[in-house]
Amino acid sequence: MNLTRRDFGKLALAAVPAATLRAAKPNSVFGGVQVGCNVPYSFHNLPQTADDILAYMTRCNISAAELRLQPVEAFMNAPKPWTAPRGQGRGPLKPEQEAERKAATDALNKWRLSQSMDGFKAFRKKYEDAGVLIQIVKFDGINLMPDDVVDYCFELSRNLGAHAISCEIPVSQTKKLGQFASKHKMKVGYHGHGNLTNPEAFGRLAAWEECFTFSPYNCANVDIGHFFAATGTSAAPWIKQHRDRVTHVHLKDRRRDNGPNMPWGQGDTPIKETLLMMKQEKYKFQATIEMEYPVPEGSTLLDEISKCVEFCRNILEG
Repeated sequence: MNLTRRDFGKLALAAVPAATLRAAKPNSVFGGVQVGCNVPYSFHNLPQTADDILAYMTRCNISAAELRLQPVEAFMNAPKPWTAPRGQGRGPLKPEQEAERKAATDALNKWRLSQSMDGFKAFRKKYEDAGVLIQIVKFDGINLMPDDVVDYCFELSRNLGAHAISCEIPVSQTKKLGQFASKHKMKVGYHGHGNLTNPEAFGRLAAWEECFTFSPYNCANVDIGHFFAATGTSAAPWIKQHRDRVTHVHLKDRRRDNGPNMPWGQGDTPIKETLLMMKQEKYKFQATIEMEYPVPEGSTLLDEISKCVEFCRNILEG
């Protein structure tokens, strides 16, 4: 029998008892620290509608999200964004593909600019009624969007309840986005990886410090796994030094020297040190689970994410 990725997701969800999915509202504030999750990214290969995401969040007892834009717009019946054909790679598009891409992008942007914010307020209420706060909204390719669509991104994020947006764009393009952030008085968290040599990458600490000079609303989304794997040092001191410029912290456990992602507690990343510092300093920004390690045999993705939540709770309430 041939199963699609969506079929696998349905089977995985079916394995979760319905009573569990209808559990009480989640609460992942531990020791004063809000633990959240990068979604739907962390729910690899599972169905990823807005309702699916809420079910998984409840199942895993996670009460805050860094939420990507796609499930929000899909819930509101936006035109589907163009996606490259499977196997396309990074090469140039054929003329007919470029025409299709442009038509789809124009249709989506026209829809975006026609929207009232009432729909996003209703979406926020749906999530908050279920016990989940949307604290950060993540955008793919925001640096490639027209100016009026960038304004739309900030406005919808505010109406979803977010205090910040996040993205992954080149350092040189944070000057322009920082101007939009200043206009809307909303922080932008630029996600860090492990490239310490590319001047356009947020791996070098100087890259963040450069973008900070462009706007008081340009900030850092510090990934402590990438930080440690690349530098061999804990991110905690840097976070503390720049605490007013941190939107949220991504949690994962990696081996040193750019080693692989590991089940939490089996890698070298000082997760405990970072969480305890956030507790001691009473930081209000989110500690965001980013599920990236392979699911061990005999377990499930949702069970592993639940273990990450418990890992945080045991540290913060222990």
